[in-house]
Amino acid sequence: MMKQMILITDGCSNVGISPVVAAANAYSEGIVVNVIGVIDHGEFGEYGAREIAEIAHAGGGMSRIVSTRMIAQTVQMMTRKTVAHTIQQAVNEQLRQIMGHDSIEHLPPDKREQVVRVVDDLAETSPLRIVLLIDASASMKPKLRAVEEAVRDLALSLQAREGASEIAVLHFPGTSGNEVEVDAPWTADVAKIGNLFYKLNMKGATPTGPAMLQAVHYFACGEPYKERTDGMLSDYIV
Repeated sequence: MMKQMILITDGCSNVGISPVVAAANAYSEGIVVNVIGVIDHGEFGEYGAREIAEIAHAGGGMSRIVSTRMIAQTVQMMTRKTVAHTIQQAVNEQLRQIMGHDSIEHLPPDKREQVVRVVDDLAETSPLRIVLLIDASASMKPKLRAVEEAVRDLALSLQAREGASEIAVLHFPGTSGNEVEVDAPWTADVAKIGNLFYKLNMKGATPTGPAMLQAVHYFACGEPYKERTDGMLSDYIV
């Protein structure tokens, strides 16, 4: 089962654990973290762009900074590419163990073609779980309709895969002291997603790191949890 977290945000985190540390934690649990920065001209500062790149790097994934009109295409593109990359890494490791090197380019042309075909087939047929983690801080309000459309488009593309695919949608910050709320629990049925952000109460804070930790917990247990106030992870504050 391949696992991915796709973080969609337009600003810098400002509450709790560093999202870079949270991304590394997710990757250690076998979850690839991709980050999409949704911006308008002049809105995203150098610090935010750097943080987005660092989160994706720590999470073994990719980062992109896009306009609202490009969200849907970007989500689908990143999902396809990182699925293929995850499988490629596994194939490379097998090659290293069997042949002493981990590059398809070292194979004879006929063998290389066979391996590429296997990678393509696995990318289409391997089971996949995706959590979309969406920044719902105040500045994202004008962009949520585009995000909602992107979620539906991604769900439709997942339905078209041969392999089993599930998606869950979470947003942050939540209400009543929760960093995260579940908008759509695990489902393989796009029709169940519905109106994701109906009457969403937008807030100003951006607890990206704590939200990512809760998303990791959601992968394992099907529900978020409240951020720990003790232990090593809680020591990393932004």
